[in-house]
Amino acid sequence: MAESTEIIIRRYILSDLVERRMWGGKHTEIKNLTKGLPDIFLRDHKSKKLVEKTIKKLINDSWLLAKKSTGEIHVSLNPRNTGEIKRFIEEN
Repeated sequence: MAESTEIIIRRYILSDLVERRMWGGKHTEIKNLTKGLPDIFLRDHKSKKLVEKTIKKLINDSWLLAKKSTGEIHVSLNPRNTGEIKRFIEEN
Protein backbone atom coordinates (compact mmCIF):
# COMPACT_ATOMS: atom_id res chain seq x y z
CA MET A 1 0.00 0.00 0.00
CA ALA A 2 2.74 2.45 0.93
CA GLU A 3 4.46 2.03 -2.44
CA SER A 4 1.33 2.84 -4.46
CA THR A 5 0.59 5.78 -2.15
CA GLU A 6 4.14 7.01 -2.67
CA ILE A 7 3.65 6.89 -6.45
CA ILE A 8 0.45 8.93 -6.14
CA ILE A 9 2.19 11.53 -3.97
CA ARG A 10 5.13 11.65 -6.38
CA ARG A 11 2.79 12.18 -9.32
CA TYR A 12 0.89 14.99 -7.54
CA ILE A 13 4.10 16.83 -6.65
CA LEU A 14 5.74 16.43 -10.05
CA SER A 15 2.56 17.30 -11.98
CA ASP A 16 2.10 20.47 -9.94
CA LEU A 17 5.69 21.58 -10.51
CA VAL A 18 5.53 20.81 -14.25
CA GLU A 19 2.26 22.72 -14.54
CA ARG A 20 3.83 25.71 -12.78
CA ARG A 21 6.99 25.38 -14.94
CA MET A 22 9.34 25.08 -11.97
CA TRP A 23 12.39 23.93 -13.94
CA GLY A 24 16.00 24.71 -13.00
CA GLY A 25 16.35 28.32 -11.86
CA LYS A 26 12.66 28.81 -11.09
CA HIS A 27 12.03 27.34 -7.66
CA THR A 28 9.60 27.23 -4.74
CA GLU A 29 9.91 26.61 -1.02
CA ILE A 30 9.84 22.93 -0.12
CA LYS A 31 6.83 23.51 2.17
CA ASN A 32 4.79 24.56 -0.89
CA LEU A 33 5.01 21.03 -2.33
CA THR A 34 2.28 19.84 0.03
CA LYS A 35 -0.22 22.55 -0.91
CA GLY A 36 -1.61 20.66 -3.90
CA LEU A 37 -1.94 17.33 -2.12
CA PRO A 38 -5.36 15.99 -1.11
CA ASP A 39 -6.03 16.22 2.63
CA ILE A 40 -5.93 12.43 2.95
CA PHE A 41 -2.11 12.61 2.63
CA LEU A 42 -1.78 15.22 5.38
CA ARG A 43 -4.23 13.98 8.01
CA ASP A 44 -1.97 12.13 10.40
CA HIS A 45 1.68 11.91 11.38
CA LYS A 46 2.29 8.69 9.42
CA SER A 47 0.93 10.20 6.19
CA LYS A 48 2.96 13.37 6.62
CA LYS A 49 6.11 11.29 7.17
CA LEU A 50 5.43 9.41 3.91
CA VAL A 51 5.12 12.74 2.06
CA GLU A 52 8.43 13.92 3.55
CA LYS A 53 10.08 10.62 2.63
CA THR A 54 8.77 10.89 -0.95
CA ILE A 55 10.13 14.43 -1.31
CA LYS A 56 13.53 13.28 -0.02
CA LYS A 57 13.51 10.42 -2.53
CA LEU A 58 12.74 12.84 -5.36
CA ILE A 59 15.74 14.91 -4.33
CA ASN A 60 17.98 11.84 -3.92
CA ASP A 61 16.87 10.51 -7.33
CA SER A 62 17.85 13.92 -8.81
CA TRP A 63 14.34 14.63 -10.07
CA LEU A 64 14.24 17.66 -7.80
CA LEU A 65 17.06 20.09 -7.23
CA ALA A 66 17.32 21.53 -3.73
CA LYS A 67 19.07 24.71 -2.64
CA LYS A 68 19.01 27.01 0.32
CA SER A 69 17.50 30.37 -0.56
CA THR A 70 16.25 33.13 1.73
CA GLY A 71 16.95 30.88 4.70
CA GLU A 72 14.61 28.13 3.49
CA ILE A 73 15.13 25.09 1.29
CA HIS A 74 13.80 25.66 -2.21
CA VAL A 75 13.29 23.02 -4.89
CA SER A 76 12.83 22.90 -8.64
CA LEU A 77 12.54 20.19 -11.27
CA ASN A 78 15.84 18.97 -12.67
CA PRO A 79 15.90 19.91 -16.39
CA ARG A 80 18.30 17.01 -17.08
CA ASN A 81 15.49 14.58 -16.23
CA THR A 82 12.71 16.28 -18.20
CA GLY A 83 11.89 13.23 -20.34
CA GLU A 84 11.95 10.84 -17.42
CA ILE A 85 9.74 13.10 -15.27
CA LYS A 86 7.16 13.66 -18.03
CA ARG A 87 7.11 9.94 -18.87
CA PHE A 88 6.49 9.08 -15.20
CA ILE A 89 3.57 11.52 -15.02
CA GLU A 90 2.00 10.16 -18.21
CA GLU A 91 2.37 6.51 -17.15
CA ASN A 92 1.09 6.97 -13.62
